[in-house]
Formats: sequence, C-alpha cells, structure tokens
Amino acid sequence: MPTSTPGWYVISLRPRGLHAGLRRAAARRGAGLIALSPWLLRDRSDEVTRLTLQRALATPRVLFTSPAAVRAADRLQPLRASGRADAGWIAVGDGTAAALRRAGIAPVLSPRRMDSEGLLSLSQLQAIAGSHIGLVTAPGGRGVLAPALQARGAEVIRADVYERVPVALAPRALAALRGLRQPAVLALSSGEALQRVLAAAPADVGQMLRAGSVVAASERLAGLARECGFARIAIAASARPGDLVDAASVARQRTAIPRCVR
Repeated sequence: MPTSTPGWYVISLRPRGLHAGLRRAAARRGAGLIALSPWLLRDRSDEVTRLTLQRALATPRVLFTSPAAVRAADRLQPLRASGRADAGWIAVGDGTAAALRRAGIAPVLSPRRMDSEGLLSLSQLQAIAGSHIGLVTAPGGRGVLAPALQARGAEVIRADVYERVPVALAPRALAALRGLRQPAVLALSSGEALQRVLAAAPADVGQMLRAGSVVAASERLAGLARECGFARIAIAASARPGDLVDAASVARQRTAIPRCVR
C-alpha cells in the first residue's frame, strides 16, 4: 500500500515495543515516529517479588506508577482476585487508571495532574502518618514517591514487579535521525529515559537532539531537559500520547530541520 512521507516526526523514548499509542497519535497529526528506545521492560516473577506484591496489595492504599506496573502485577497475581476491598486503588495518571480498569479494578483514584507531584497532592495521601501504603512500580523512576510518603509518616511496602533492561539504540533509528529532512520533536515522559539516550547516543545524534525541540510531560521534566542542554522546550498537558503530540504539533512549527554534524 503506498504511503506518503510524513511532514514531520515525533521522537519517542518509550520502551521497546511500546510505541504504538504515540505512533497512532502522531499519525493523526500527519507525523511519523522514530522509536529511540533506551530499554525494554521485563517482568519479575521470582518468589520474593510475588510475596512483596502480596504484602503491597494487602495495604489500605495501593499506588501504581505506570500501566506497565499494572500489567506486570496482574500477570504475577490477578488483581481482581487479590481479595482486597475496591477502595484504595490509586493510579499516577489516566493511562495507569485505564490499565487497572482493564484488569477488573474499580473504582480507581488518579490525580488531575498526572505525575508524582500530582499524586502526592491527593487528599487521600495527606494525613497518612502510621499507615501502610503499597507502591507497585519498577526500580528507578518516580524516585520522589516513596521518600515523600515516608516523610509523611507512612510505611511504604514497595513491590518492584518489572525492570527496565538497557538496550543499544537501534541503528535504524540512528540512521533515520541522521537522514532527517523534516522537523522533529522529542516527546519526553521519562527523565531516566532521556538521560540514558543522551549518554548512549553518538555525539552527532546527541547534538542534533539538543538542537531540536522537546515536549515535556511536566514542569519537572522540562527542567531536566533544560539541564541536559535543550533550549526549545514546551510543556504538554499530560503524558498521554495525544497531549504530547498536540503540544509537539505546535512546537514543530517553530522547529528548524535538525542536522547531524559528523
């Protein structure tokens, strides 16, 4: 089937194999997608993880930090069969809440601002001294949650149900970046992913990325992008693919065509 060359591109740093949502959102805006994954996700299925997850699910409030955390936990122990009351399921954002509902969990509480700061602003996580809170997540990422909850006096039962496994940047993606003849905007929803990509990218590609535009999912990520050397930074309404691409569509109109200098 014949296809036309996209008028611009979104650069995705999402894990390998998990670019579909951003790709669809980009296509609706006439954009292509360059998948620049710094890692893949792998479930943990050992007995220690299984027992820790059981302890986390037994707490009055359980926080899930990503859709991947929900899927990995559900594969390890079906969430709808956890035996706990429906109250107290908390998601960091709409995508994670939707994953919980697909796993048969309702109701689910999620903040309007879909990041760690938004989660910590929820009224249900204010007066928590002496309580137990489950945190279903992965090593690294969202590192502010557990310390902030502990600072409020809660005991956090952390279950790392999957892990991020570093992978080499795909040669095809690097070649696509070097051959760009259209504007491109980097979609940023993970600070750790950005840092890994910049550390692993060849010098010419890193220079090209920093010279282009980035759309960050939060003020915190925008600040990190600035620290990493980006100057053209916009902030999306959320980390949802549609919001990231909508903001990128505006940003790309102010973006020069990137070039790799070797």
